[in-house]
Amino acid sequence: MAIPVAENELCLQLASQADLDRIVATYNASIPSRLVTADLQPVTVDSRLPWFAAHDPTRRPLWLIVERDQYRGWLSLQSFYGRPAYDGVAEVSLYLEPIAQGRGIGRWALIELMTRAPAYSLHTLLGFIFGHNLPSLVLFERLGFVRWGHLPHVANMDGVMRDLIIVGKKVG
Repeated sequence: MAIPVAENELCLQLASQADLDRIVATYNASIPSRLVTADLQPVTVDSRLPWFAAHDPTRRPLWLIVERDQYRGWLSLQSFYGRPAYDGVAEVSLYLEPIAQGRGIGRWALIELMTRAPAYSLHTLLGFIFGHNLPSLVLFERLGFVRWGHLPHVANMDGVMRDLIIVGKKVG
């Protein structure tokens, strides 16, 4: 049985390159479920170096989610579409360790992100979620994200075609 988290025991810490091993391990642990990422094989730390470098702590941070000094996952913002007119829009990525799932940690992290978003000059947050990933869809929708897009059968997951749902929320 999962133990609910006490919100006062959680914090976000800016990630450093030294954290990349555990960030990649958390990401790779999600691949076999075929629920959260379109990667079909594990990625390497070296392959994620450019991705890490693209996370500017003043504009598009990458945070560790920490509970009582224990790493529980990561949360990041990435620029959307890479054109100046979209500077106020960011894609949210949230990956949790199995021990952290189902305990309210993801909910806490998204609420914390929505609170901080205006400090990063953001007015819109986006999530790209597989249509069969009901836990993530429910989480985002309970926090006010709305389905803004539906791309049917765009991801080939081991011969099974999966939908991609785009959810969005205005913040700030």
